[in-house]
Amino acid sequence: MRKRHYIDTIYYDLELTSNIMRNLGSQLFKQLEMDITPVEHAALDTIFCNSDICQRDLAKLIFKDRANTGRILDSLESKGLITRFVDTKNNRLVRKMGITSKGCRKLREIHKKVEAYSEEIGANFSVDEIDQLQASLRKFRENVLDKLKIQM
Repeated sequence: MRKRHYIDTIYYDLELTSNIMRNLGSQLFKQLEMDITPVEHAALDTIFCNSDICQRDLAKLIFKDRANTGRILDSLESKGLITRFVDTKNNRLVRKMGITSKGCRKLREIHKKVEAYSEEIGANFSVDEIDQLQASLRKFRENVLDKLKIQM
């Protein structure tokens, strides 16, 4: 059996692709003058899809620690894109957040601007191939998360 190098593994391909996509996102958001970072966009979209989410649950979904998540939320709140409020969860007081109407408008604006770029990136793939790739990535990510030992 041939000895595989790290650069021949799926881990390397995923890491390299992730870094390229992160850089592309930053470049695109600056170029289109979004007034929001890709990480803030991910948080905002996650809040939109999970109304009344608490910071701890958001941190898990965007895979950031609570301190980074707090800074992201501070920025989104200062821009008027989200609102935070106190609620109860399992008989405990927790801070939750919701998206504002300004935040909804910002998401629509971003999605409209980014849609053309997303289509261009996936132009060499059929819809079925994209769906299959996403399903495979999710399955792979779940398997990796099962092995990951971190406290979020």
